[in-house]
Amino acid sequence: MIHITLPDGSVKNFEAGVTPMDVAKDISEGFARNVISAKFNDTVVETVTPLMEDGSLILFTWNNEEGKKAFWHSSAHILAQALEELYPGIKLTIGPAIENGFYYDVDTVDHTISENDFKKIEDKMLEIARGKHDFKMHPVTKSKALALYQEQGNEYKVELIENLEDGTITFCDHSNFTDLCRGGHIPNTSIVKAVKIMSVAGAYWRGDENKPQLTRVYGISFPKQKDLTEYLNLLEEAKKRDHRKLGKELELFTFSQKVGQGLPLWLPKGAALRERLENFLKQAQKKAGYEMVVTPHIAQKELYVTSGHFAKYGEDSFKPIKTPAEGEEFMLKPMNCPHHCEIYKNRPFSYRELPKRYAEFGTVYRYEQSGELHGLTRVRGFTQDDAHIFCTPEQLDEEFKNVIDLVLYVFGSLGFENFTTQVSLRDPENPEKYIGKDEVWEKAESAIISAVEDKGLDYVIETGEAAFYGPKLDFMVKDALGRKWQLGTIQVDYNLPERFELTYKGNDNELHRPVMIHRAPFGSMERFVAILLEHTAGNFPLWLMPDQAIILSLSEKYENYAKNVLNLLENHEIRALIDNRNETIGKKIREAEMNKIPFMIIVGENEEKSGMISVRKHGGEDLGSISVADFAHLIKSEINKTLKPFNPIK
Repeated sequence: MIHITLPDGSVKNFEAGVTPMDVAKDISEGFARNVISAKFNDTVVETVTPLMEDGSLILFTWNNEEGKKAFWHSSAHILAQALEELYPGIKLTIGPAIENGFYYDVDTVDHTISENDFKKIEDKMLEIARGKHDFKMHPVTKSKALALYQEQGNEYKVELIENLEDGTITFCDHSNFTDLCRGGHIPNTSIVKAVKIMSVAGAYWRGDENKPQLTRVYGISFPKQKDLTEYLNLLEEAKKRDHRKLGKELELFTFSQKVGQGLPLWLPKGAALRERLENFLKQAQKKAGYEMVVTPHIAQKELYVTSGHFAKYGEDSFKPIKTPAEGEEFMLKPMNCPHHCEIYKNRPFSYRELPKRYAEFGTVYRYEQSGELHGLTRVRGFTQDDAHIFCTPEQLDEEFKNVIDLVLYVFGSLGFENFTTQVSLRDPENPEKYIGKDEVWEKAESAIISAVEDKGLDYVIETGEAAFYGPKLDFMVKDALGRKWQLGTIQVDYNLPERFELTYKGNDNELHRPVMIHRAPFGSMERFVAILLEHTAGNFPLWLMPDQAIILSLSEKYENYAKNVLNLLENHEIRALIDNRNETIGKKIREAEMNKIPFMIIVGENEEKSGMISVRKHGGEDLGSISVADFAHLIKSEINKTLKPFNPIK
């Protein structure tokens, strides 16, 4: 008998050889019908894998991320079979599950796959799926695996197998199709009920531009047609909310080929919006004891060699700038933290003066590949709302929790209410990715987990996602369309203080190393604005809107009254403008709606005589005739619902 521990902590006893599906049926036949994947002792297994020892078992359905991963990985196998049948002679390479769906990279040889082929690929995939073919894993010796693909003339699979250890190679079969695979499948093909080929693109083998270019076929699949329909509707809504489209319509930002790819230009409305975001955070930071600093956009290469950024990010940075001086090289700043270390080092500190909290809206530069650039979300120059806290080890827990409070305040003020946290740890299998000793990593990781648990936050642990100098807490936010974004990060760092030889004098009169906390609630101004645009569809919180009201005069006869109203609104610190064009009031209202302006103030003969204003809300609600003072009170009340003052715990 073996003991199987389930996620709720209960333990069930079964005979050795029981499968995850058997365990699911023992729980409930109805539950078992929905189980599509499993994990045993933290290893992905098939639902028909015999379990031969005690262990922990997790059963996944479509509603779990792991379940979706297995579903889409299995669908990639179905896609590969469909492509082989439709295009004889093609060479398969790899086909993983991705965040939304899957893809398969193929060498099409003499064939071409275009959008015109999508329907027949979908039909072939559904034909295969309806066959209810079981996915079956089996081990293969290295020699047999090589022989199979050498016979097929598939040099890509041969290359993959040559890099694998004998005894670790497995194939997956379904129908009359076989593929090299590590595992993690749904029970059979019939669970796939709906398929959509999304796009085709070029992709270099193994991401190396010096290697052959392949055709990448992207797809997505679902267990119900209804799910696919909802997903496609979501994509249509996402297109309407695309920050690049809204940014252009709302005149927030633009790009110029002459300025350079990935270098955004903020237009007046966008610059004003960005300034309000900065001032909002500056006010909260001031209350929390931060001091603003300013650092240059470039520094000597040696600074980033000392910090470790050159070794870790050198390839992703702009090339060093050589000066006329012998051996002198500068770099565009890839990170703000080394500069802040040098600010701290400017003078000696006592433990009584700590923590020191330095904040900066610092612009940094990374040389992102042109194919990876995307609007404001992936750029080459971006401004981080960076801050670095230098504290004693005894202060670390409280300081970390205070930063969590600040991040939660930012999210609440901007309407991000649905989020989880991710504790990102180092990968113990790849120590070369990181700097610093094991003991300082263990202290830093423990500090983050302790703070998160004390704050009662839901969190998951992701191994291998740490920064190279320390572990971090990432905030994963769901937007209005249910998409997940990483927004806001807090990192604990024992390593940079060591590399920069930072010290403070303790109460024992000896020198000690401070601990460093890196934090950025927005992350970067560019990416944050992009995500906020898509989350709100351009309907920002009222306190942040570029224009809170627009005054629409019924004719030029009332322009003077419109100007008087504008002056009164400005006295109440309400951002407003006048539309006095010679257009119909209907057209003015439609355009104000398109520009997402929250309130429309209509003035004509009646308003001028009564000294009142007629107010219409974005979306069509008529608020009737009110005084400017009452309207100002309405605006303030609306703002106070979301923008509450930050009151940090001292």
